[in-house]
Amino acid sequence: MDWRRVTPLLVVLLVFRSPAGGQLISDPKLDIHIQKGIQYVYNLSFDSAQAEFQTVVDLNPDHPAGHFFLAMVEWWKIMMDIDNESRDEKFYSMLGKVIDICDRRLDKDENDVAALFFKGGAAGYRGRLHANRDEWLKAANDGRLALPIVQRAYQLAPDNYDILLGIGIYNYYAAVVPEQYPVVKPLMIFFPGGDKQKGIHQLQKASEKATYANIEASYFLLQLLFNYEKDYFQALPIAERLYRRFPNNVVFHRYLGRCQAAIGRWEEMHQTFFDILVRVGQKKPGYNGGVEREAHYYLGMYEMTFHDNDAALQHFYRCDELSRTLDKTGPSGFMVMANLKIGMICDLQSKRDLAIEQYNKVLKMTDYQEAHSMAEKYLKTPYGKF
Repeated sequence: MDWRRVTPLLVVLLVFRSPAGGQLISDPKLDIHIQKGIQYVYNLSFDSAQAEFQTVVDLNPDHPAGHFFLAMVEWWKIMMDIDNESRDEKFYSMLGKVIDICDRRLDKDENDVAALFFKGGAAGYRGRLHANRDEWLKAANDGRLALPIVQRAYQLAPDNYDILLGIGIYNYYAAVVPEQYPVVKPLMIFFPGGDKQKGIHQLQKASEKATYANIEASYFLLQLLFNYEKDYFQALPIAERLYRRFPNNVVFHRYLGRCQAAIGRWEEMHQTFFDILVRVGQKKPGYNGGVEREAHYYLGMYEMTFHDNDAALQHFYRCDELSRTLDKTGPSGFMVMANLKIGMICDLQSKRDLAIEQYNKVLKMTDYQEAHSMAEKYLKTPYGKF
């Protein structure tokens, strides 16, 4: 998963407290509905979440909170099927409504902290979706709008651990993203520099001590530890905690399996991805074709590791089959690696002609995790003959 597909509640989870520590949501009824709704969102219970947030709107239609959180329900729906752009315009429209409400409040009081926070959150999410769609100039413009709001809050309340989430996110990704995505680097001249280690420390603090943002901070730590730091042993207990708390969240479920695979907990990993396949069959929310493909790949890895090559082939064939439907802009990493593994198994089964065919097929695909060098190596010497 790349950084653009991260699903933060980002600035909005910070709005429950003003920079001075006072409550922004003064009505306890609103606070109860919002907190219940957030729990539903993380567990992908979208209808229940929407009902809670709509109640917030009904109770106080002039406050941006309910409108924003309704947009967050739409955000998670988009994240469950990231390549489907059919919900984008609705999401942008919902965020536009949030910004309009905030602007009306700011016209009356330029120091309306709730309006500032929600406007920043709306701009941040709009920018994140623009980044998902490779609309980098639009994404950078929204980031330019949102960042000063978080910075302002942090300057006023540097010891607020909820606000620390947004600062930690920025510090880490401002340092990492230009290295990982060179296309973004020229745009970063308009932003302050990041500090990776400082960002990790801030996120750890938010994860431990934030009142409302501890879940999101934990999720960010999980992603950066797994995807960028490659510290799988630290990532696994975070994935376990998140999945235990939100057992219907497919994102946390997948990360659990990935972490188990990365550190060689094969039996646990096998059970995790087997359970994922069961939920795919049950059509649980978020358990779609992309999730099924990932499960088949890892289950194929398991069978190959324990020398049941026929079973492994069936998983890799299914992974490849799904990729041919899912990959719209060229072969994915799953397609590349599945075809490489098929070639390796063909070599193990003394089907050299089929193995050579697979390796040549891989060389025609986009290189992924040194798949080309491995294919070239096995063209010279059959896999398993070293």
